[in-house]
Amino acid sequence: MSKNAKEIVRDFYEANIFDDVTVLERYLHPELVLIWNSSDGLSIMHFDDIIDFFSEIRRTYKDFRLEVSHLLADGNHVTIRYKYYVRTIENLDEELGIAHFIAIWEVKDQKLYRGYQVSQPVTDKDDTNESYHNVKV
Repeated sequence: MSKNAKEIVRDFYEANIFDDVTVLERYLHPELVLIWNSSDGLSIMHFDDIIDFFSEIRRTYKDFRLEVSHLLADGNHVTIRYKYYVRTIENLDEELGIAHFIAIWEVKDQKLYRGYQVSQPVTDKDDTNESYHNVKV
């Protein structure tokens, strides 16, 4: 049974990317392109770049999770807003928010195909308790 685009994106972001190395191959289209605007500037990433990115995340942190606040769909396009949290090897007792993201994904062949993402690092001025409510998740 095929899933709709919103379900595919939700399942990908809820999957355990940190511990299950098969997640990326199951959810990412082999011709994936992610256009990412971050504090470092514009990056254009492809399938292998994303595999390498998450390999580095696994190597760098002890634990990794994300919290989704918004998930909206329009046909095969899905917009998601989320925040990444990590635990470092040096301090396992503290979970740190590291970045906020908004991404728009086009789903093709039941996989994430084309993405447009904007990210911003977490700062001391973030008001995540008041502004990070779940909406249409």
